[in-house]
Amino acid sequence: MLLVPAVYSDPSLKVGFYKRSCPAVESIVRRTVRRAVSRNPGIGGGIIRMHFHDCFVRGCDGSVLLKSGPGGKQSERDHPANNPGLRGFEVIEEAKNRIESVCPNTVSCADILAFAARDSSSKLGRINYAVPAGRRDGRVTVFDEVTDNLPPPTSTADQLVANFARKGLSADEMVTLSGAHSIGASHCSSFSARLYSFNGTHDQDPSLDRKFAAALKATCPRPPQNGGSGLDSATPNWLDNKYYVELTAGRGLLTSDQTLVENSLTRKYVAVNARYGATWTAKYVKAMVKMGSIDVLTGSQGEIRSSCSFVN
Repeated sequence: MLLVPAVYSDPSLKVGFYKRSCPAVESIVRRTVRRAVSRNPGIGGGIIRMHFHDCFVRGCDGSVLLKSGPGGKQSERDHPANNPGLRGFEVIEEAKNRIESVCPNTVSCADILAFAARDSSSKLGRINYAVPAGRRDGRVTVFDEVTDNLPPPTSTADQLVANFARKGLSADEMVTLSGAHSIGASHCSSFSARLYSFNGTHDQDPSLDRKFAAALKATCPRPPQNGGSGLDSATPNWLDNKYYVELTAGRGLLTSDQTLVENSLTRKYVAVNARYGATWTAKYVKAMVKMGSIDVLTGSQGEIRSSCSFVN
């Protein structure tokens, strides 16, 4: 297992934040995540993606975990970008319940999600790293802010670079974090246009490998459909750099994947990551820690939720 020391993070966060107030927190989260991912490896990819979706909307404040409130006001969690695509909500809630039984009103759901993303990376890729903590939970969740902040699967490389830059992340870090697509699956609706109606035609995306496209069509017939396919066809249950190898062979699943090898800026990062697995792993750790620091609430800001699904 690769253990990488803590790197860039918000100075308000620190490794070992709960050393005195709740020393068992990280072991509780780790056990909960490992049990869930052992039963269903796809949960691990879902939790990593959930952490990303949380941090890109209102910062890493656990707002993606909140269910819709009374009066029909929809939350981030109900947005099509998150529902039904995100998985693992029940794992975060289980970890929270276990922690509350030993350390009530102490550990934020935002921190639990950050720990869980790390533990998913460890379970599915033997990538372990220290997670700075001290985040507080947000009290607000806005459905429309998902559209404004999360890049859709049809994004071009230039659009992705601009989107990540708004969050303080570089083009290299964007390509690096895209490597999390090495695990998990995507619904057919996210990529069916590449198979049947590329650029308004009745043809498939010419950048798709033909055998790969045929396999996708077998899984996902013409819309409407409810199936899905693994984001990485080589090692779908293992977090590694094979995602980039697949991209160079024309086997990127989403438009936002394949575009990374069609852009002169991002193509060079894909090539390096495809060739040097250890280099990608080290960059992945740094990027995950940096992403986990986006617009965090700390100190007296926000709250410590009793349940991750509802504000206090």
